[in-house]
Amino acid sequence: MPNRFRPLLTALQRIELVLDAVIQPVVFAGMAALIGVITLQIVSRVFFTAVGWTEEVARFLLVWITFLGATLAFQRGRHIAVTFVVDALPGRLQQLLRVGAVLVVLGFMIALIVIGHRYMQAQSFQKSASLRLSMTYVYAVIPISAAIMAWYAFVDLVELIVKGPGTAAAIGSGTAEEPPP
Repeated sequence: MPNRFRPLLTALQRIELVLDAVIQPVVFAGMAALIGVITLQIVSRVFFTAVGWTEEVARFLLVWITFLGATLAFQRGRHIAVTFVVDALPGRLQQLLRVGAVLVVLGFMIALIVIGHRYMQAQSFQKSASLRLSMTYVYAVIPISAAIMAWYAFVDLVELIVKGPGTAAAIGSGTAEEPPP
């Protein structure tokens, strides 16, 4: 593809870097909060009366950390991938298969956004037992993380098309570690 699409790719990669810069500290803060809540739970059970809301908060934090951490792993290409067959193919065929794989992932993420949003709406009437928190907030992570992963897959797709064969080693190979030129 012509170089006229490189500024578009650079802009997309910068947005990807901003997303990564936001998600990474959120996951870190969630992990720190999870450790704090579980510690409070253990200490309160051993030495005092158990604090009732800690189990619920720990569960919700774990769900959010898992989904947001999965987006970071996806962006860095850290999910399991078997690529030896694709890697053995000639450049153009390799690129076509990679584009096809990214399109499948993109389709799956879009379906997950829709299904996650429907599930979130279906559970909106439900409140958590201890905190009386709307379960909408708990389930919101499904469409949010799917949308972020869909964005990462879209950036990978544009990168594959703009840069040509032999560019992205895996779906979600990402650019968070290396800023665009």
